[in-house]
Amino acid sequence: MLNRHAKIIRLIEIVGEVSGRKKLQKMVYIGKHLEMDFDERYEFHMYGPYSEELTLRVDELCNMGLLDEQMESKGAIHMYRYSLNETGHDFLKFHEVDFGSGERAILRMNEENSRFLELVSTILYFSHLPYEEMKGKIFTFKSKQRYTEEEIQKGQAFIEELRALMKEDGGNSLMQ
Repeated sequence: MLNRHAKIIRLIEIVGEVSGRKKLQKMVYIGKHLEMDFDERYEFHMYGPYSEELTLRVDELCNMGLLDEQMESKGAIHMYRYSLNETGHDFLKFHEVDFGSGERAILRMNEENSRFLELVSTILYFSHLPYEEMKGKIFTFKSKQRYTEEEIQKGQAFIEELRALMKEDGGNSLMQ
């Protein structure tokens, strides 16, 4: 059970800090599509793919004192930042998690904002569809985000960039 928690802790350790619950959700979803060994199940939700399991797991990690969660208020919007504390570092000493070449993909994802990662995860969610149909789903379900076709193409290029990063160093992306 705690091995699933360790994977989330390790992701946060790699990047140092994740700004936003939505961003963390999208990073794990994209990582899962890149064949990183994440276990969370996802459903399509208002902000794209969403995992209630991941939300609960992060809450548990915070309640166990393994992750630090800081909330910042910007008017009516609350932003959460997640970072690893010393107890979390100690916990990882007993749970080996190796993302292999996936670490570079995780670092690269963290460079992007949550809006873009929301688009990328939505592209992946509908990736089984032909391009025009996938694009139509994005324009329909994400109309409030006002994504452009240029952004969709940028999102697809980003997915290919991440896949290339995963293939470097032999493509060892599965965790132990």
